[in-house]
Amino acid sequence: MSTPENLPETPAVPDLAKLRKEIDDLQSQSPEELVNPTPEVLKDREATPEPTDAIGSEDWGDEAP
Repeated sequence: MSTPENLPETPAVPDLAKLRKEIDDLQSQSPEELVNPTPEVLKDREATPEPTDAIGSEDWGDEAP
């Protein structure tokens, strides 16, 4: 059994701030990204979405001559 003279002055505890930061970093990622991460090579080549016209707003030029 441990006696007070055998115990250290300050107990060895994990760095909670470091652990909290790691938890926060993991929470900032989506579950999809954690399970199936996108390779760094593909992140640069990801397509940029472009705006499109609303359905039915196209002008097909069906006007009578």
